[in-house]
Amino acid sequence: MAVRIRLSRRIGWVVIACWVVAVVATAGLAGKLGSAQKNDATTWLPKSAESTKVSELAGKFTGTDVYPAVVVYDRGGAVLDAADRARVAGDVGRFTALPAVHGTVEGPIVSEDGKAIQVVVPITVGAKGILDTLSPVKAVRAIAADSGMSVHVTGPGGYGADSADAFSGVNSTLLYVTIAIVVVILLVTYRSPVLWLLPLLCVGVALTVAQGLIYLLAAHAGLTVNSDTEFLLTVLVFGAGTDYALLLTARYREELRRREDRYESMATAIRRAGPTIAASAITVALSLLCLVVADLNSTKSLGPVMATGVIISFAVLTTLYPALLVLCGRWIFWPAAPSFGDAEPRGGRWGRILERLTASRPRRVWQVTAAALAVLGLGLFGLHASGLQAQDTFRTRPDAVVGEQVLLRHFPGGSGDPLQIVGPAAESDHLRALAAAVPGVVSVSTPVQSGGLAYLEATSADVTGSDAAFATVERLRTAVHAVPGAMVGGSSAVAADTLHSSRHDRNLVVPLVLSVVFLIMAALLRALVAPALVLVTVVLSLAAALGVSAFVFDKIFGFAGADAAFPLWAFVFLVSLGIDYSIFLMARIREESAHHDTPTATLIATRATSGTITAAGVVLAGTFAALLTLPLVFAAEIGFTVAFGVLLDTFVVRTILVPALARDLGDRLWWPRRPSEKENARRELVSPGIPT
Repeated sequence: MAVRIRLSRRIGWVVIACWVVAVVATAGLAGKLGSAQKNDATTWLPKSAESTKVSELAGKFTGTDVYPAVVVYDRGGAVLDAADRARVAGDVGRFTALPAVHGTVEGPIVSEDGKAIQVVVPITVGAKGILDTLSPVKAVRAIAADSGMSVHVTGPGGYGADSADAFSGVNSTLLYVTIAIVVVILLVTYRSPVLWLLPLLCVGVALTVAQGLIYLLAAHAGLTVNSDTEFLLTVLVFGAGTDYALLLTARYREELRRREDRYESMATAIRRAGPTIAASAITVALSLLCLVVADLNSTKSLGPVMATGVIISFAVLTTLYPALLVLCGRWIFWPAAPSFGDAEPRGGRWGRILERLTASRPRRVWQVTAAALAVLGLGLFGLHASGLQAQDTFRTRPDAVVGEQVLLRHFPGGSGDPLQIVGPAAESDHLRALAAAVPGVVSVSTPVQSGGLAYLEATSADVTGSDAAFATVERLRTAVHAVPGAMVGGSSAVAADTLHSSRHDRNLVVPLVLSVVFLIMAALLRALVAPALVLVTVVLSLAAALGVSAFVFDKIFGFAGADAAFPLWAFVFLVSLGIDYSIFLMARIREESAHHDTPTATLIATRATSGTITAAGVVLAGTFAALLTLPLVFAAEIGFTVAFGVLLDTFVVRTILVPALARDLGDRLWWPRRPSEKENARRELVSPGIPT
């Protein structure tokens, strides 16, 4: 029996009042989300990681939350004279006097060729972590600028400051760009000068409430939030929320032509479209929540953060949005307001094109399409996702990148960012001898002892985060592990442990997400063949998207590679979001299959859903494409891959491949049982509606 929904003006105002209260309660909390971020890479790793343990123990010797800023002086290849060295020595005293500098400033350290000098300034940060390096590094740069030489600040402190500078204003810029993209697409889709305001208002409500709730989780429940998850939350809420609005609006317009009472029309639209939208939201949310089993805290936290955004978007767009829409009346669709008794459009030119494409030779169509996607997927083997060196994380050339390049011309690659060794104090000399004998280690500091522990620093010949540095970390760990309790940490060790955890997470999460998606679709469609077919097409689409992305990253954007977490994040976003449109299509095919054979039902469903779902796909792709405006490689890679993958799924997989497969399989699609007309009368299935 179909669920009856009664709507009225009073219920609409009650719903609006409830969401106004929710926004008022969470608006202040949403503004604090940035203060809850943890952007230190060591906080992303599990506590069991060796580099995490070393970081905790090393804090007893170096102080906690210290980011060394490496100041490098040169004169463009000329040998520095005594006066230059004296000026640098004077700067060292001024660096020491800075409020954020605690500990000993190391230097001046003159390069072997005499053409550069480096000074290591230990900067202590506060609650904001790496974001607190911006102001002290600006002060360091201001002091060094008076030397008359070419001066750059690099190392962890320099990169931290440039990262903080890159992120300053990012959220507001991304928000404005995303809003502009959504407004343009909604104007084109709705062809109304006012209707677009309602979904945009509701998405804003959803984002505010979601950010407030996530802040509470971060502040009181131990949820790790960083700058990446915050800007991804923005685009996901805008994309998913606008999609839900498009799908509900399409069904509401359809019902307005069939019924005179707009409250009854909205109740029917919610009853018919709501469950399918709910299935989509649940699929996305549960897929994202699979990330909670990950090792990396940054990946683990991504699941609850994004799932919260999706669920809140669903709640707002299926309650507040319908209330606003129905209270406004039919005029909100002006100048194309639907009237009672108007003829129902049965799809546009795009739908007819797709119908002709898949109707004549469906088997050949799906075989050619699948083969083309498989060929594109071969590019996946060219994806280098072993992590990015610090200098490769920016799309621009900030001062830290220039400084590192100068540093590398005159000093060993690991200068200013040494590997850390912690072990038993009684074995300190032995540890130093073991470390000094490791290939790739150019120097080892004198051991410092405290509380039964010894602390040493080993300078690597290789650039921090490079493959060569990873190899040095492994050799050094093998050597010092001969001493029970000895461990190796430092930036390169953190990066190596992050890469290891990322691979572990990928191997664990990928099959889990696929299993969850399959089970949800099997329950929704009450079939086994259909969900398996859809899942295969989504994975094929994912491989093609990653293959094309690998080519674009290398040949067009010129990126050095991809972050270690990129493949998993791209997989979860593309699978969970890409499955949406297949859910809408397959639910409509199943509904029509109660009255028609499956090939005919597929044609009807494809025509009925093509316009609305295509618009929804363009909106979602557009919101993720907004990430390309950010100066960070990771954001650009996620943005391009998800945007391209969604468009590929929208225009190829959902519109060509899946319909052709469904027509070719026929009623076998619903194995082990086919929907019957009697069953349909007993339980009314839903679909996204006929687009207008």
